[in-house]
Amino acid sequence: MSSDAQRPATRREARLAAAARAATDAAPAAAASPVVEPDGEPYVPAAPAVGPGPQPAQEPTRGPAHDPAHDPAEELAREPAPEPASAARDAAPPAAGARPRRARRAFAGAFAVVVAVLAVVGATGAALGTAQGPHVTGVEVDPAAAAAASGSRLVVTTSQSLQDVDPSQVTVEPAVPFAVDTSGRAVGVRFALPLFDDTEYTVTFRDVQGLGGGPTATFAESFRTPRAEVFLLQRGDDGDAIFRTDLTGANAVKVFEHEHIEDFRATSSRLVVSVRDDDGAQLITTDLDGGDARTLPLPGEGYVSNLQSADRGDRIGYTFSDADLGGDGGLESALFTTSLRDPAGQPTRVEIAGADPRVAQWRFVPDTDSILLLSFDGSVLLTDAAATSATALGSAVSLDGIAGTHAIVERIDGVEVVDLSDGSTRPLIGTEEEGIVGAILPVAGGGTLRTVTPLDEQGLPTASRIVFVTDDGTESTLYDVDPADAVVQTCVAPSGRYAAVTIAPDVVRNPYDMYQLPLPGTLETHVVEISSATEVVALAGSAPSWCRVPPQ
Repeated sequence: MSSDAQRPATRREARLAAAARAATDAAPAAAASPVVEPDGEPYVPAAPAVGPGPQPAQEPTRGPAHDPAHDPAEELAREPAPEPASAARDAAPPAAGARPRRARRAFAGAFAVVVAVLAVVGATGAALGTAQGPHVTGVEVDPAAAAAASGSRLVVTTSQSLQDVDPSQVTVEPAVPFAVDTSGRAVGVRFALPLFDDTEYTVTFRDVQGLGGGPTATFAESFRTPRAEVFLLQRGDDGDAIFRTDLTGANAVKVFEHEHIEDFRATSSRLVVSVRDDDGAQLITTDLDGGDARTLPLPGEGYVSNLQSADRGDRIGYTFSDADLGGDGGLESALFTTSLRDPAGQPTRVEIAGADPRVAQWRFVPDTDSILLLSFDGSVLLTDAAATSATALGSAVSLDGIAGTHAIVERIDGVEVVDLSDGSTRPLIGTEEEGIVGAILPVAGGGTLRTVTPLDEQGLPTASRIVFVTDDGTESTLYDVDPADAVVQTCVAPSGRYAAVTIAPDVVRNPYDMYQLPLPGTLETHVVEISSATEVVALAGSAPSWCRVPPQ
């Protein structure tokens, strides 16, 4: 056998053979993937020489076998002429890793360009934003909550971190007391009083500047509070019911009914109803539509009275007396609180060390769950809901009402206004006309609502009047009560916009029922706008949910 038949094919011959087969065969020849050798050259298996007749199979090799008689120059002379460059490119497989390296280089270059462009755009945007000053990117406010209780907030988020915004840079129309706080890109306004219902409010921020300086900006945000609603109790021969209605009186909806309702209160999300049945007293809580009814645990079998609710935390409170109270002792007018967030939880007794545990009157302090109470021995005490600390505020005959941090307290020598924040007191400004003064209720925003019954020349009471007295003593009559009627209760809407006056018409012919908290059989609640002394609506029913306490 000749040496040409014996020698392995060169790499060039292998490539030529592969090209020839590709041109003549319809099916592509299978080929092993090239392997890169340590010197960077691809490994190519040797192919049979192209010629007449079958050729013996050749073992793969990494190059020509070492033959001392082999002459490289002669080998080169025997190789066919070089192919055109284009054919060589088409026939030769790419070196392993060549395309991935080119792809990686292309991707890296494109990525660098994108990053550079984004950096330029970001820098340009930041510079442009700083040059234009802050602008609003978001607003958060709950108009319904703002109308229901004090302490709600409007929060404006801007495009930049802000310098502290001073209250002098903010106006609220219609005017209402407020506080301002700034944090990062947000500025908030906290309303110190509940807002009027069905009213559009506009909050304007002036000369707002970014933390890094630059131009200032002025922006205004507006929102409208919803129309006022109120819950009312109607007792009847066929059972009792609680209705929800707006101030037109035309859209009343029954939300709860029971054969015997003593009293109820409404929080921001729940109703709490004091009922009695054959099993005794019960406290039932529902949502504001009357659904999701749950019965709250009580301290025992007995009587619930003075039901109230706090402005915060879905907390309620009541006084409780054992049904079998006697000479052997037991709970008598003991004050308890419970959280509606844990309807299965046991009530917590409010008992101040060293004080008379029997509570004659009590109030939740607005915007908190702190408690002002009057004990049976006449002591006035301010405490937290857990009674872990208490402040003595002297003695009193009765507690009339609380608005903000000011409480109306009747002492033996006169009526005083007590500032609960520091314990200071001042005399309450009197009314223009002498007579019998009934309930005195402080109004959110200032002034008091009073029930005044003048006396005739013989010293006998005449028809009552509901008057509003400002802090400087200016007096205006809101409602004249017919001489045949009697005032059962007065209340003030949380915002201070309305007064609610519950009247027993023709009281001589209007007998009381036999409940634990007795009421006349027929009752009307008249809603009057305080600023205009205009009656808005007269509603059938009593115990409007604006009232913090039951009729006294």
